[in-house]
Order: sequence, then C-alpha cells, then structure tokens
Amino acid sequence: MFTLRFDMRAPAGGAPASSLYPAALDMAAWAESRGLLLLVVSEHHAAEDGYLPSPLPMAAALAARTTSVPIAVSALILPLYNPVRLAEDIAVLDHLSGGRISYTLGVGYRPEEFESLGVDYHRRGELAEHHLTVLLKALDGERFLDSERGVLVRPAPERKVRLSYGGGTPRAARRAARYGLGFNAQNNLPELAEAYHDECTRRGRVPGRMQQPRPGFPTTVFVADDVDRAWDEIGPYLLHDAMTYADGHHDPHIVSLSTAQTIDALRAENGSHRIYSVEQAIEAIARDGVLSLHPLCGGLPPDLAWPYLHRVVDEVMPAVPR
Repeated sequence: MFTLRFDMRAPAGGAPASSLYPAALDMAAWAESRGLLLLVVSEHHAAEDGYLPSPLPMAAALAARTTSVPIAVSALILPLYNPVRLAEDIAVLDHLSGGRISYTLGVGYRPEEFESLGVDYHRRGELAEHHLTVLLKALDGERFLDSERGVLVRPAPERKVRLSYGGGTPRAARRAARYGLGFNAQNNLPELAEAYHDECTRRGRVPGRMQQPRPGFPTTVFVADDVDRAWDEIGPYLLHDAMTYADGHHDPHIVSLSTAQTIDALRAENGSHRIYSVEQAIEAIARDGVLSLHPLCGGLPPDLAWPYLHRVVDEVMPAVPR
C-alpha cells in the first residue's frame, strides 16, 4: 500500500546523517510487515546536503534489516563505476538479498559529480555504452575478454539480475532497447515510448517493461491529522527537497519537477510534494493504488518523521479495503 524512498539528504537545517541513516534502516524494518511494497534508494555525488552517494552499501544494509520487500536502486549513475567492480557488487548483493534488488541505470546529468570523481562528463554517453556491454557480459557469469584483458566475476549471480535503463530522451530510450533492457522514463512524452518500441522492433527484440510517470502522481507524501499544522512543521524540509531537486534539471517535462520557491507555493502546486489528511490518503490509495512516502525528506529529524509514518499504518491502512 505504500513505498519508502530514502535519499538521505542532510542539509544544515535538518538532522545529521548520523541519525538519518540508522532511522532509515529502522523504518524499513518496522514497515516491512505493515504494508510496505518497495524500498527505493538513489545516487548523487558532491551534493552539499549529503545526498546518498553510495546506494549499494545502503541497499545491502536495507536487505540485511528486511526479509522479503523488494529494493530498487533508482537510479545508479553508470559512467561513474568500474563495470567489473559493479558487477561483483551486484552479484554479492544478489546473494545477500535473495534476489530482491533491482537497478535502474542512468547516464547522469550533473557535471559537478563527474568532476568530483574524475570522470569526463562529455564522454558519459560513450562510457555508458561501454560499461553496459561489460556489465551485462560480466553478470552472465562466464569468462570473457574486454580490451584483451580477461574478466571473470565470482560469485556469479544466482539468478538473472533485474536491470533497466532510465532517462528522459529518445537516445536513452533507444539505448535501453539496444541492450535488451526495460526503460524507465523521466517524463511522459510520447516520443520516448515510440523510440523505445521502434528500436526494439528494428532489432527484433521483445520490448521490456516501459514505464513513464503518471501526470499528477505525487512522489513525496506525508499523512497528517492537521494538514495546516503539518505544513508549518515539515514544510521547510519539503521545500528544501523540491528546490534542490529542481536545481540543475534542465528538462521541463519531468513530471515530478516543482517550480516552487516558497512553502505556500509548494503546497498550492498540489504536485510532487503533498501532505494528505487521513481521509485524503485513503482516497489516494483508492485512486493511485499506493502512497509514495519519503519519511526523512529534506533531512527531516526522525522524531518528527515517525508520527507521520505511524499514522499511515495506524489510521490509513485499517480503512483501506483489502
């Protein structure tokens, strides 16, 4: 009935990372038996507010604290990795998690994180192509040659790893099709679906799963007993998240992008960031099928975050028809 997303932002005005990381693990473990459908972690580097730079250790920790809930790494910035080391990490995570972890791979869009890690931003498309080729071969578990060097990944994954490719351009859609991957689109422009399916047809591939965001679907939800008071209490954290996410994005078609510069404007948008009453949350589940919770959004201190999470389980879930 709900998902949990953790990006671990810890801005100066929020809780420190040392309290947010343990809280995220506690929340995941607590929520698993209470309606949790999916855990989501992402990746960015060189972010002033400490956005999660290491999603694979975070996914491992979440897998260790849970038993069955799926975990999605979305998205992982492929050009920033050594593809053989990445394959090894993915293989180990497959064994640790029982195959519960899926990955959306992306090319990246922030020059500063490439600079920080010493990778040429302007070669990111070329690097993604090479890394995809090596990664997919490495995950097959067979020895192969890459530029005349022998490559072997052990332990091999126990099962086929769930990989998809993400992006917001027809080029990204065609790349996903070319490598036989599903495609997670950042926007709902029809040309992305057309590019993906056309490339699959051209290469004689059966299309994988093609996902595009639904217009008007909120990505950050909280449930409050008093919505006005909640906006006063947690609005600054939501605004930080919305404004920081928008900074650096140049695609105006991204569905979850906010243009708000104030808390009142963010609330009035009724878009990506929403605070529902219990009744509105029940209606949202009936309409959308899920609540996308982001309980530590913007560095929200755990002691403020927990009551919003408890309210979903204690007041919303019992009222949802099973």
